[in-house]
Amino acid sequence: MSTEPRINDRIRVPEVRLVGPSGEQVGIVPLAKALELAQEYDLDLVEVAATARPPVCKLMDYGKFKYESAMKAREARKNQAHTVIKEMKLRPKIDPHDYDTKKGHVVRFLKQGDKVKITIMFRGREQSRPELGFRLLQRLAEDVQELGFVESAAKQDGRNMIMVLGPHKKKTEAMAEARAAADARKAERLGRGPAAEQADDEVEQVEETEAAEVETDAETAEVEQPAETAQDA
Repeated sequence: MSTEPRINDRIRVPEVRLVGPSGEQVGIVPLAKALELAQEYDLDLVEVAATARPPVCKLMDYGKFKYESAMKAREARKNQAHTVIKEMKLRPKIDPHDYDTKKGHVVRFLKQGDKVKITIMFRGREQSRPELGFRLLQRLAEDVQELGFVESAAKQDGRNMIMVLGPHKKKTEAMAEARAAADARKAERLGRGPAAEQADDEVEQVEETEAAEVETDAETAEVEQPAETAQDA
């Protein structure tokens, strides 16, 4: 059964309990009288409680009502915090520079209030040395302990070893801080003039581009390397 409100001539009852445009109770009136009042006020007659006896109708600007409802829903979605799990993949014998880069991504994810799934991928003879992956995960957890904690301890899963880090900061808190920082930057730009504002805009564009590239790198599965050759062995 449709829950869409009925408006004006789509209402099919002899009389209605009418609510005025300001929420005042008009009382039970014939439908024809309610339609007449709607025309007089240049408003819509909207059925808001179809199951009541008699049905309850209200005089309102339905277009404005729909717009305001959509804006409220949009604002609610904007402030809604979704739990997101990012993923970062590493090799047991990762290069120090690569480790620092990956750790930087993990730090950024935790600052944003997101969980991070860390996956150590073993290949070839590395599978017989799980302690390498375990030590690497322990090191990473210690390096980011100010921002996150070990939510799911390291465990072997086939050729991979997985650990999940949870942020100390809630997603809503991270979002609020990010908005406050953005507002502060905007206020600072306004106080420094158009040239400074343009320079800051360019910096923000570069930061957004780099962030998008990092998201893609972090969320895209890393390509598996070919198996070790006899020479590698």
